[in-house]
Amino acid sequence: MTTLQSVPAVGTHPAPGSPLSSFKAVSRAETREQLSKATYDLLVIGGGILGISTAWHAAQAGLRVALVDAGDFAGATSSASSKLLHGGLRYLQTGAVKLVAENHFERRAVSRQVAPHLANPLTFYLPVYKGGPHGAAKLGAGVFAYSALSAFGDGVGHLLSPAKASADVPELRTDNLKAVAVYGDDQMNDARMALMTVRAAVEAGAVVLNHAEVTGLRFTKGRVTGAELKDRLDGEEFGVDARLVLNATGPWVDHLRKMEDPASAPSIRLSKGAHLVLKRTSPWKAALATPIDKYRITFALPWEDMLLLGTTDEEFEGDPADVKVTEADTAQILDEAAFSIRDQQLSRDLITYSFAGLRVLPGGPGDTSKAKRETVVTEGRGGMLSVAGGKWTTFRHIGRTVMKKLEQLPGHPLGTYAEGSVPISQLPGKMPLPGIANPRAVAHRLMVDGPAPGPRMAADTARHLATHYGSLSFDIARLASEDAALAERIHPDAPEIWAQVAYARDHEWAETADDVLRRRTTLTIRGLATDEIRGKVDDLLGKKN
Repeated sequence: MTTLQSVPAVGTHPAPGSPLSSFKAVSRAETREQLSKATYDLLVIGGGILGISTAWHAAQAGLRVALVDAGDFAGATSSASSKLLHGGLRYLQTGAVKLVAENHFERRAVSRQVAPHLANPLTFYLPVYKGGPHGAAKLGAGVFAYSALSAFGDGVGHLLSPAKASADVPELRTDNLKAVAVYGDDQMNDARMALMTVRAAVEAGAVVLNHAEVTGLRFTKGRVTGAELKDRLDGEEFGVDARLVLNATGPWVDHLRKMEDPASAPSIRLSKGAHLVLKRTSPWKAALATPIDKYRITFALPWEDMLLLGTTDEEFEGDPADVKVTEADTAQILDEAAFSIRDQQLSRDLITYSFAGLRVLPGGPGDTSKAKRETVVTEGRGGMLSVAGGKWTTFRHIGRTVMKKLEQLPGHPLGTYAEGSVPISQLPGKMPLPGIANPRAVAHRLMVDGPAPGPRMAADTARHLATHYGSLSFDIARLASEDAALAERIHPDAPEIWAQVAYARDHEWAETADDVLRRRTTLTIRGLATDEIRGKVDDLLGKKN
């Protein structure tokens, strides 16, 4: 099996969307050797978006960076979100005006300058029912203020008639519906956004390896200076030395802290959020955000040609690896969705997939639904910095914030910056992710140009590639044009083609069928990851059953 590492000279950063020739496939064995032989400025343990973003910014600053994860990149919480880039409408209830404005700034930066090919605007309808927790006047004022904090970049928040709303969302329940408040936010495929950020880190010089589990920490004179690891795919053991180790393992953050100091007290608590994915019974031109009570909202989101429902919010105790959607979760999500959605759309027969993730919250008492989604940073007695929590929307900001904390640590464990590198404060403010392009233009080119020879690319496949890879779609189209078998659909009911599996294998660190089907394509969430398809994916990955 191979992984992808950058090969440009130190100090040069390939342009996003650079051709495949600027990369070379590196075997896992070679990557392990590379990790073992060097001393890194920063070892990031944890390949969720928080760790990925920090590695990206650290590599951009010129540091020698390594990133490892026991599973796949974005394999846990980071691919189990509500898929939103949003300002946080509910935060206005608590008077957190500055927080909402900051979230909007980050949301707009990602959706317009950093990754317009991976984010898309989404209109939200907030139904106001007779006897509901909020009145029309209050919600109308709320969405106006919300849009004002976004400088009206998504239009002006306003009230809409039930008739107009039900025309856009035919499955909207109209009994006792008084009005609908309207506002705008953005949506993404979280796994794809994370993978593109991994690629950005690699283009900047980071060395990355997934499916590499930390079995112990290395110490020098009482300070954490690296980690012992085991390759989960072949059992090989190796180690990494680093000036500074960052624990970004999300729900497992306290597990790693105890490796550093068995006496360390818990620093976080966990909240489970479950979601359901359903086939749609009609077109959805807007999302629904339905108030359940004074603090909670349930979402119904058109996503990947499906409907995403959720989420729950309950305290979770136990092994994070055991988190799953229970029957109680399913019943709660469907019952809450029924406040605003007709019964025919909520049939259990329409459910194709369900998933649950764990939010990392500050330790302490209180209802998890009211807890702040803030980043928790702790420094252990061995000098390891542990960081967890935060929101997907602010992933760039969190990465920069962590880097600033690393720069300011007592004793400056990162040492003097390498020649030609810069402090994080001097980096460009809105560095784009690889593949940045206008997705409509990319889709048009794909339909017109390729793959050739052969029939033109189907419109749904072209749109899918353009909105999940941007200009990197042309590399996939090139693979399809060179091998007609790779131009075929993986499943007749999904837009993906086999060239995406080959691309995931060689250029996106895919090692298992789940890596491909759950996070690099949408086959699993569509309920189409059949045993036959899994076997073919394994074969293409080089794994024989």
